[in-house]
Amino acid sequence: MRDVKVKANSSKSTHQEESLSVKSTPEIEKKYVHRVYDAIAPHFSSTRYAKWPKVAAFLESLPSGSVILDAGCGNGKYLGLNPNCFFIGCDISNPLIRICSEKGQEVVVADAVNLPYRDGFGDAAISIAVLHHLSTEERRKSAVEELVRVVKPGGFVLITVWAAEQEDKSLLTKWTPLSPKYVEEWVGPGSPMDSPRVRNNPCFGLESIPETDVSVKEEKDKNSVEVLLEAVEMNHQQEYFVPWHLPYHRAEVSGASASALASGLAKKDDKKGAVVYNRYYHVFSEGELDRLASGVGNAMIVDRFYDKSNWCIVLQKEALNQDH
Repeated sequence: MRDVKVKANSSKSTHQEESLSVKSTPEIEKKYVHRVYDAIAPHFSSTRYAKWPKVAAFLESLPSGSVILDAGCGNGKYLGLNPNCFFIGCDISNPLIRICSEKGQEVVVADAVNLPYRDGFGDAAISIAVLHHLSTEERRKSAVEELVRVVKPGGFVLITVWAAEQEDKSLLTKWTPLSPKYVEEWVGPGSPMDSPRVRNNPCFGLESIPETDVSVKEEKDKNSVEVLLEAVEMNHQQEYFVPWHLPYHRAEVSGASASALASGLAKKDDKKGAVVYNRYYHVFSEGELDRLASGVGNAMIVDRFYDKSNWCIVLQKEALNQDH
């Protein structure tokens, strides 16, 4: 496995620890992202057909013959949008990849923080509504680094994420803020998030739990807890469960959902006639995606915009120096 980029003054063992830590999928993503999308894949796919105009415009603007990588392609609705380009998609969900494959699309199962392409493989890459499913800042940054890594020098990357600043504010009332019961799934036992001070703090409620990766250094614990409590007090909520309602009449209800109901991953809502799944989201505040991408040293932001309650950026990878 490749190591992700780390600080230049880090030791070899720290390199390995940080790389493994970032690439190791937290339980909250396995349970509330991977397992959920695997269970709802056909229904999800049936609702995902409309193309966002600005994503389409980006893809249509690319030169003929371009190789375009779609990281987190879902049901593949953008694959092949520009008939003059060659598209390759990947997604962590095997059922969604099967849906793409059945349409004859070129796809592979892969993780957004560990893309299966060599450096500079594509002319462009897109990540549409993917980064907000990654539960730590380190993993989100790693995903951006991977997108930049796999495009050629001078290539472009388009990234979109859900915004905390939603156009329809009423949606926020339908989302469930993360509560302390999910702390262990998020970062694992022994982390700063799992300390007694955090678990027993009366102000925690359904307040914000700031992102942090698994720490291997005890001396970092105190600072991490202080950051956590400060965020709680400021009430900066960015971690949510967003429900997905799978109607009872869907075939999936008798398959994966039966197991999900038995295990407690999903619950029934008889009033709506649906099995309800919770999907994990980290919604991005204004400027957060810019700051995340700015930490990637070999790329620059060439466009940024807000579209359909999403923050969006376009990165360009630095061109190689031409020595004559």
